[in-house]
Amino acid sequence: MQDADIVIQDREELFYLLYEAAEFEHSVMCSYLYAMWSLKRDVSEGVTAEEAAAIERWRRSLRQVALEEMLHLSLVNNLLAATGSAPQLWRPEFPVSPGYFPANVVMRLSPFSGRSLDHFMYIERPEGVELVDGAGFDHPAHHSRPARPDLLTPTPRDYASQGQLYHRILRGLADLVEEIGEENVFVGHDQAQVGRAEIGMPGLFNITDLASARRAVEEIVEQGEGAPAHHAASHFQRFSAIRAELETLQRARPEFEPARAVIENPCLDSRPGQLELSQICDPVTAKVVDLGNALYALLMRTYAQVFSPAPLPRELRIELSAAATELMYAMSFVGEAATSLPAGVASPGATAGLTFALPIASSQLVQRCAAQILSERARELATAAAQLESSAPLAGLSGKLGALADRFADLHERFETHLTLAVDAVANVRSPAAPQPPALVSAAAGDDPNVATTPEITLRFDAARCIHSRHCVLGAPSVFLANVKGPWLHPETVSVERCSEIAHACPSGAITYQRHDGGPQETPPAVNVLTVRENGPYAVHAQIELEGKGAMFRATLCRCGKSANKPFCDNSHRAAGFAATGEPAAVDSDPLDVRDGALAITPLVDGPLQINGALEICSGTGRTLNRVENARLCRCGASGSKPFCDGSHARIGFRSEAPVAATAAPRPTA
Repeated sequence: MQDADIVIQDREELFYLLYEAAEFEHSVMCSYLYAMWSLKRDVSEGVTAEEAAAIERWRRSLRQVALEEMLHLSLVNNLLAATGSAPQLWRPEFPVSPGYFPANVVMRLSPFSGRSLDHFMYIERPEGVELVDGAGFDHPAHHSRPARPDLLTPTPRDYASQGQLYHRILRGLADLVEEIGEENVFVGHDQAQVGRAEIGMPGLFNITDLASARRAVEEIVEQGEGAPAHHAASHFQRFSAIRAELETLQRARPEFEPARAVIENPCLDSRPGQLELSQICDPVTAKVVDLGNALYALLMRTYAQVFSPAPLPRELRIELSAAATELMYAMSFVGEAATSLPAGVASPGATAGLTFALPIASSQLVQRCAAQILSERARELATAAAQLESSAPLAGLSGKLGALADRFADLHERFETHLTLAVDAVANVRSPAAPQPPALVSAAAGDDPNVATTPEITLRFDAARCIHSRHCVLGAPSVFLANVKGPWLHPETVSVERCSEIAHACPSGAITYQRHDGGPQETPPAVNVLTVRENGPYAVHAQIELEGKGAMFRATLCRCGKSANKPFCDNSHRAAGFAATGEPAAVDSDPLDVRDGALAITPLVDGPLQINGALEICSGTGRTLNRVENARLCRCGASGSKPFCDGSHARIGFRSEAPVAATAAPRPTA
């Protein structure tokens, strides 16, 4: 079939092909997640240490590919929004019936194996590369989907690869622009699209014209479908590298099996005529799978609100996206747990997996009550999880879902009770102003040894946040008298300007001040920056809004997971021998439109630091690692993709609450 066979005559045909592209991206993402969850975890499952290390590399690679498929799905929906359509977050159920996609495209749920890798490579093959699909992944009868340009109603089209489909979509967009003008093609609005503020992943941006549409298509094609064969980071090359390493390990030990004995195409109810389905019969396992499917459906419901075509308050969309990410982690936790549970008598010796069942429709809810309804559902699932925790490996899940239900309920109170049916009113709703840093109250000298006041300035020291960077005792030794008892702060010995300079140099924010001479108080930086310290914490300089801690401009936050003063660092990384580079690999990222402003940091219960707001992440030497508006930073110390979270906190059982009460750090020493 030739590329010219795909002709886009009007906007409806463009929408039709974009809908199929969205369903394709969504379906392959689920396939990759299913394979990833099937992988064994450690040597207790019959693999060697070398094999376990390889499996962990494969898991991380599959996770990255799945995340990039989510990026592709988001970009396709941005294309739809830019041209005036609602998002497409639905997909066909597994296994996808022959004829739904082109004849050579099969979508099914299979555990990780050599043949499933062959299938993944076939799906992601570059244009012009001839490959044979994995064994068992071909249709018994090949069909065709001929073009029908004589019809007004859009019809399915055949295409040899995803790259060909995307390039034809781009050509159709260009044709429409030439015919009716760019301003008449890109008629959507930015508020119906998602960017890095809503979903914190590199490569996500708003589409406003043909140039940005072309950039989006190139991003998708080069990163995965139709990527050039030499593109080392493409999905095709990732799967090819995993396949080669698997073959090497299996030649060395033929009995090596990297995946659990997970069934293919699981289902909870048998369907007449579909012999390739594997029914889950074990009653406990069936409930776990049902819970995972319900979390998946709630996740897509939540994303539907994030992608709402109606203008919504920006902060509401960001908060909904953060909640969706929490649901994604919860679903992954249940998805992997299901692969350790028996499928039942119909498949003796085999384990189960999620079926990724979706309701018939996963479209938007009425926004006046959406968060309220999402809260109701999250609480129902929390109750179901609590009932399963004694018989399935789901410990702690009910508490996380209960907290998520509270989060949705809070969004309803903060936003939805104020929304009206008027679009303009919805677009202009604002949340209450962000709290400002509390004013420091002057104290008489001697009342508190960690507070000193002169007519010009009040200087304060917070021992609980000090990490002994020693800028104070080295930079102004006459002000900060180390190794003395009683009053030790003497701001009267230097100028007010020198006192403020020393405070600004304190990375932890342990030293703060308030000027009384009419001089400038501390202000937020022009650029929000987080520095990754070698074998140590995150140093943040921004207009920080730290949940439960008030506002501040400087902080050092724990990333080893051992601090007794979480989320702040207390130097426990030293005693724990924490090793983590301060010079991780950089991620390609676009410059931020706005580089300052409020930076909300939310320490998630037993999880990572949720970041919302403009932030430049830098190495210890100042090199830019990434620019984000929405991100999750590891604070358990175990992530394989530091500084970002990869879900390891759930695997290692990280607890964010300290086992003992935090004790104040001593004063700085000379």
